[in-house]
Amino acid sequence: MSRSVVAVYSGTFDPITLGHEDVVYRAAQMFDKVVVAVAAAHHKKTLFTLDERLALAQEVTQDFGNVSVVPFSGLLFDFVHSQNARVIVRGLRSVTDYDYETQMAGMNRHLAPEVDTIFLHTSASVQHISSTLVREISTLGGKVEGLVSPAVLKALQAKRS
Repeated sequence: MSRSVVAVYSGTFDPITLGHEDVVYRAAQMFDKVVVAVAAAHHKKTLFTLDERLALAQEVTQDFGNVSVVPFSGLLFDFVHSQNARVIVRGLRSVTDYDYETQMAGMNRHLAPEVDTIFLHTSASVQHISSTLVREISTLGGKVEGLVSPAVLKALQAKRS
């Protein structure tokens, strides 16, 4: 008996970067369905609104037939349950990410023992990219080509205008 495995990849995605896209692409090849969960992030001051972040994530993932983009707020494990997911996907760039993400994975495992977290180490070509750096560079007038998709680049440029 086979069953469909749903994975959730969550984040603020402010903005979604080529590093995020790398993780989504690879997760989409591993799981039957991947839900990109865009956090409302009420605790953060974001550059893009939730609707803008959703639209950008939808645009850059539209070619993946098994990926959907959904907003969420609250606890991740509650959202994971609402999606009937069994896996949380997290991207890792560095040891710093690993330290933080293992702590989160441990807590999620405590709260939802039936859900596993997998870590995907980002490809070397995008390992240096973070949304925080992209926002900062773009806001200060720097070039972020090669760090985000053309659609996101256009949205960042519009924010600067």
